[in-house]
Formats: sequence, structure tokens, C-alpha cells
Amino acid sequence: MIQTKRVALVTGAGSGIGRAVALKLQAAGFDVALLGRRIAELQKTADSASPQGGRFFIAPADVTDETAVADAFAKTQDAFGRLDLLFNNAGTFTQGVPIDELPVADWKRVVDVNLTGCFLCAREAVRIMKAQDPKGGRIINNGSISAITPRPFSAAYTATKHAITGLTKSLSLDGRADNIACSQIDIGNAATDLTAKMESGILQANGTTMVEPRMDVSHVADAVLYIANLPLDANVQSMTLMATAMPFIGRG
Repeated sequence: MIQTKRVALVTGAGSGIGRAVALKLQAAGFDVALLGRRIAELQKTADSASPQGGRFFIAPADVTDETAVADAFAKTQDAFGRLDLLFNNAGTFTQGVPIDELPVADWKRVVDVNLTGCFLCAREAVRIMKAQDPKGGRIINNGSISAITPRPFSAAYTATKHAITGLTKSLSLDGRADNIACSQIDIGNAATDLTAKMESGILQANGTTMVEPRMDVSHVADAVLYIANLPLDANVQSMTLMATAMPFIGRG
């Protein structure tokens, strides 16, 4: 079968990195399913579509809800016929507090979104990619530089991002037989609403507070598109993309 149209699904597509990546993929010709909890924000992403690009499909779902995730992927397959790319981007974090002050409910919420949500979406993507013709596809997991070096008071977030590294490697290995590649992109200080407080100062490992430089979120979208455009016999296993002067190299 000759494949002429590529299809992507982006989680957390209603804001920030997810929105930027979805718009970049759509402008490059992908048909893109937008997955997220807030329909109005997903619609804002869709309303910014490039007129020369692919189609958008809104697939509202909470990534922690197994049934909702399965339904969103099934509707994406019905709408577009296949799935070539999953950008596993949805994520959250807790307040920055010492671990002895971290409520168990907050820990579970971060694990549910960042890790279980990523697993649920990857599982549905693999099911589709194994069965379609031609088979195969690509999964890109949004990790974090915290997967390598944590910030202070980030136990839940850091633990889940370390776990994403293990999940990425497992998917990379287990997907080989079905032509499914998996990558992890670790992003440092992309300029989104979630990192706005860095402009006024953020806690450092030595206890001080300092302003941190940020980079334009478009660079993240460019990097995801680069990985997405590789043939499936080539893969960027892991990538660190960061604001050059942020205090990460040598952090602590």
C-alpha cells in the first residue's frame, strides 16, 4: 500500500508545547488529532490551523481515564484511517514542597497524568500501529531535563520523568518487531505559560532564587517535526533541548 498522508495525535494539545507541536505538524501536512481535557482550548488550537496544512480533529479526553483514551484513539483512527505519530506530551506537577509535606493525593495525581497517562496513550498507539497497513509508526515522549537532573522539591515530577525514560526504552525495544520507533525529548525552559515564573526568579539547588533564560517554544516544535520526518529505520533515541544559558549544566 502506498501511504500518502501521515497522521499524528498530540496530547496536551490545548496549550504550550502541545499546541506549538500540533500546529507545526499540521502546517507540515500531517492530519492531527488534538487530545486534551479542555475542548475550548483544543478548539483554539484548531482555529489557528495553516490553510495549506493537514486537517485537525478534536479528541477530548483525560489521559488518566482508560476508557476515554481508548475512545479518543478509536475516533482518531475512524477519522483519519491510521496513526503514524504519537506525541505524548500531557503532563503536570505539584507545588514545590519538601517531600515530607507532599500530600499522597498530589503524588498520585502527578503519577496518573505523567506516567500512567503516557502508558495508556502509548498502549493505544501501539495497538493501532501494529495492525495498520503499512504497519509501524513513531512515539515521541515528552520527558524533561528533570529526568536527568532534578530541581529542588520536585519528587513526584522527577520520579515520573525518570520513569518515562524507562518506558521510552522499553517501547523502543518492544516496538522493533512491528516497525515502531520511540524517542524521548527532554526540554529545558521552553517559553510557555507554565515557565513564566522563571522571568521573576525560581528556586535553585543552592537555596538562592534566580531569573532563568527561556527559549522560544517553536524550537521544540521544530525538533519534534525533525524526529517525525525521519524514516522508521532511523531514530533519535533521546534529545536534550534547552535554553543555552539556563543553569542546568552543572546544576547544583
